[in-house]
Amino acid sequence: MAVKLNIKKGDTVKIIAGDDKGKEAEVLQVLPKTSQVIVSGCKTVKKAIKPTEQNPQGGFENKEMPINISNVAKVEG
Repeated sequence: MAVKLNIKKGDTVKIIAGDDKGKEAEVLQVLPKTSQVIVSGCKTVKKAIKPTEQNPQGGFENKEMPINISNVAKVEG
C-alpha cells in the first residue's frame, strides 16, 4: 500500500542527508510505491549506453537516481 506523500512534482526541496547535503533543487518525479523522489542534479551517476542506429558511438549518460523521501525537506516559499 502506497503512503501519502507531501512532496509533489515541481516542488523545491532541500537535501538534508547524503553526498548532496545542502543543495536545493526541483523534484522531477515522485515514486510513492517506494517512498522515493528524483531530484534534478542530485545523486547523479554515469550510465553506459550501448551503440544504436541513432547513436552509433554509444557512450555515457549522466542520470539522476532516486532519493528516499526522508532525506529531503520541502522548501516553503
